[in-house]
Amino acid sequence: MTVRVGVIGAGMIGQDHIRRLTEVVTGATVTAVTDLDAARAAEVAAHVGASALPAGPDLINSPEVDAVLVTSWGPTHAEHVLNAIAAGKPVFCEKPLATTAVDCLRIVDAERAHGRRLVQVGFMRRFDAGYRQMKEVIASGSLGTPLIVHCAHRNPTVPDSYTSHMAAQDTSVHEIDVLRWLLDDEIVSAQVLTPRATSKRFEHLKDPQIMLFETASGIRIDLEVFVNCQYGYDIQCETVGEEGLVRLPDPAAVGVRSAGRHGAAVLQDWKSRFTDAFDTEFREWITSVEDGSEPTGPSAWDGYAATVITDAAVKSLDSDGTVVAVDMKPRPAFYGGTA
Repeated sequence: MTVRVGVIGAGMIGQDHIRRLTEVVTGATVTAVTDLDAARAAEVAAHVGASALPAGPDLINSPEVDAVLVTSWGPTHAEHVLNAIAAGKPVFCEKPLATTAVDCLRIVDAERAHGRRLVQVGFMRRFDAGYRQMKEVIASGSLGTPLIVHCAHRNPTVPDSYTSHMAAQDTSVHEIDVLRWLLDDEIVSAQVLTPRATSKRFEHLKDPQIMLFETASGIRIDLEVFVNCQYGYDIQCETVGEEGLVRLPDPAAVGVRSAGRHGAAVLQDWKSRFTDAFDTEFREWITSVEDGSEPTGPSAWDGYAATVITDAAVKSLDSDGTVVAVDMKPRPAFYGGTA
């Protein structure tokens, strides 16, 4: 079976995933594309032999579409995901699942009413080889009980359109999701502190930020978000347990000795850092659709949890570093697990 995928949103990430589905992942084909920019949709669709359709509902209800990929503007995600659930079609939604917790819960309720999981959210870090190795080590118990997690998320620069709230909503949301998964524990509070600001930022931006989280079992997490670090795209994570620690490996890179120095190149963007994770993410999603099984990646509940936690972080930032409790609903048994 070849899974026929319809793509809603033909911007940068949409086009990259279309390339992935048509050139990297086996068992999939893109049969339909839609975008608010009809000309762009037509151009992208023609490149892969797909149909350009007028709008999301047309694509979702097309008999030529088996599964839906949502890569449109964030505020439109909830509408498209809900329509896909109503049509009974598997839907992969790039983060955020929705821009409000209320809309996330609408999706959760619709999926539960449908009776089986249809939704996967695009948190790609769970598919990164290094994070998966960390998960195995933590789950094995060889480190003892986890106590502390240290993280950093650094970008060389960001555009003028990047806001202080985006440090939580668009940047640290990836750490928030992957840490819930790594620790199998829920985040119950958030605090955001602002140290001395870098002179390399735009004046409206609070950068860097230090985010502090606590989990239900008492694990403390510190996360440095520094989006104008200048030197590269640098993701760090270290979990400290009672009997040892595990550290996320840096991407493989050759060592260079020259001019009296020894070093290695630092990646400059997220696409280079997580290319393999994106590929694995889509291979596993297409396999689940092909098999008719439920997706195993981040769920609608994970999308809701991430939104609620980032809401708490934004609230803390806006209240000068107050500790904010995460106002999360009880996890339905439908989604299993702890986090």
